[in-house]
Amino acid sequence: METFGARLRTALDTRGPLCAGIDPHSSLLAEWGLGDDVAGLERFSFTVVEALADRVAVLKPQSAFFERFGSRGIAVLERTVADARSAGAVVIMDAKRGDIGSTVAAYADAYLDPSSPLFSDALTASPYLGFGSLEPLYALAEKNNAGVFVLGLTSNPEGSQVQGAIGASGRSVAEEMIEAAAARNAGAVPMGPIGVVVGGTVETPDFDLGRLNGAYLVPGIGAQGATAADVRRIFGAGARNVVPSSSREILRGGPSVAGLRDAAARTVEELAAMLS
Repeated sequence: METFGARLRTALDTRGPLCAGIDPHSSLLAEWGLGDDVAGLERFSFTVVEALADRVAVLKPQSAFFERFGSRGIAVLERTVADARSAGAVVIMDAKRGDIGSTVAAYADAYLDPSSPLFSDALTASPYLGFGSLEPLYALAEKNNAGVFVLGLTSNPEGSQVQGAIGASGRSVAEEMIEAAAARNAGAVPMGPIGVVVGGTVETPDFDLGRLNGAYLVPGIGAQGATAADVRRIFGAGARNVVPSSSREILRGGPSVAGLRDAAARTVEELAAMLS
């Protein structure tokens, strides 16, 4: 299997710059006329996969909205991931796991081992117990040609309390995390397996994001207010590796397959123009 970086680059170049979220929260289920139950979850998720998995670059299921239904919800998540990958989409599991030692190793086995029913192309993770605390995730991702997206600069107002703190090196914690990811990606072609999550509406960082040699998963572009100028301002030379993430704007195109496809096509066209 190709490396994660190669698969993601090909998907973005051939299908366009879009990561579409699969976020079956209760309000969207209601908007679709579905029950807030496993049957509604199943109908919602499988419709999104049918509509988008053969045409968008990335699908990103939010694990929490499946977990709330217990084991039956996880069963729906397993099929959602498998069907999406079978149709050619790169799947990023949005679970934001983060712990230490054997617990992180178990998370790695759950999401980044091909023998697991939850195996995904990549996993989101929180490095704020220390970048090195996630070593089992990085190691298994590299072994299995998968990826990890660590939280870097998030747009939630509480994030700056940790991410903006100054570490022993004299740099912000966020910069240290991104620099560690860049070191891990060094020499990889076309880009490395460690990506970073950066909000599209964050303040311009006082350090260079262009040297990551990995992908940036970026919520907030388009409907949430971030513009092409924001992308160039924030990412500089790294703009080509930006993976814009959009959920609600596309999902409100449902419940019809045609409506979802139209919403995704419009979004891809807008994003491609912004990122060109």
